[in-house]
Amino acid sequence: MPEDNDQVTQRKADHIRINLENDVQSRARTGLERYRFVHEALPDLDMARIDTSVTLFGKVLAAPILISSMTGGTEQAQKINRNLAAAAQHMRLPMGLGSMRAAIVRPDSIASFHVRDVAPTAMIFANVGAVQLNYGITPDDCRRLVDLVEAEALILHLNPLQEATQPEGDTNWVGLAGRIAVVVRQVGVPVIVKEVGWGISERAARTLVEAGVAAIDVAGAGGTSWSQVEMYRAESDKQRRIAQAFDDWGIPTAEAITGVRRSAPGLPVFASGGIVNGVEGAKCLALGATLFGMARPLLRAATQSVEAVLAELEIAVGQLRVAMLCTGSANLEAMSHAELVRIA
Repeated sequence: MPEDNDQVTQRKADHIRINLENDVQSRARTGLERYRFVHEALPDLDMARIDTSVTLFGKVLAAPILISSMTGGTEQAQKINRNLAAAAQHMRLPMGLGSMRAAIVRPDSIASFHVRDVAPTAMIFANVGAVQLNYGITPDDCRRLVDLVEAEALILHLNPLQEATQPEGDTNWVGLAGRIAVVVRQVGVPVIVKEVGWGISERAARTLVEAGVAAIDVAGAGGTSWSQVEMYRAESDKQRRIAQAFDDWGIPTAEAITGVRRSAPGLPVFASGGIVNGVEGAKCLALGATLFGMARPLLRAATQSVEAVLAELEIAVGQLRVAMLCTGSANLEAMSHAELVRIA
């Protein structure tokens, strides 16, 4: 049965509250802990001249950090998104909005996604669940969402485990790759496909390449587990126990990066899923990622102020710059070739 407006709003509010108040960290590890950089004790570099810039979809970004999609559809989400967007504008970083399905079901909720007044030139990504293409959302709807927020790209997120453990989840995934391909052809902006915390397999990556997507965000295991979030929303002991069993599910972020890179050579790969600092982000770049995304470390800051978000992002960029110095990497091309040693 389709959700009504109040159910959508309550679900979004629940997600924010649970993430802030409960331990919903996956028991899986990102896999990044298995790697160490070979330290360069004599880097022939001036740290002040290290270049962290990267070009994505024809636009120059100041650093390879994506403010990952988090929320939308409620008054609190509006504050969070505006603080994140203002920080993205200041830092010249890209930002993904949270799922915008609420803006279709409840048009008055679109205000929670309007950030252009505080981020006039930042790269903003619209976002909707890919499975919704099997539940009535059309390529025209996707285009409308892009236009509503003046986005440079559209994220279609994949979350079968979350939907399967959600009381009101949508679980028909038949034929979805073909529907994604239609959106790619018709939406008019680059389409990014991402998972939400369990990783993209090599098989799925090949299918997405065939569909024509512009980038893949692996969103691997090791960060927030949305099945655990849904466990806290369970309406019965049966639902709770089903969700609870998946607390270590998924492809670790490091494995997802290398697998997608093999299956999608030349395609931008975004690395997210449990990345909490710039050193872990640097490892993702050395494993083949174009950008690394952060969400949970920024969420609490975004409930406070723009300044709190900026402080977290500036630390992450600072950590990345030190990692680049200590691997002898003058720019991100060099960083992509920095030597990693697998220790376990």
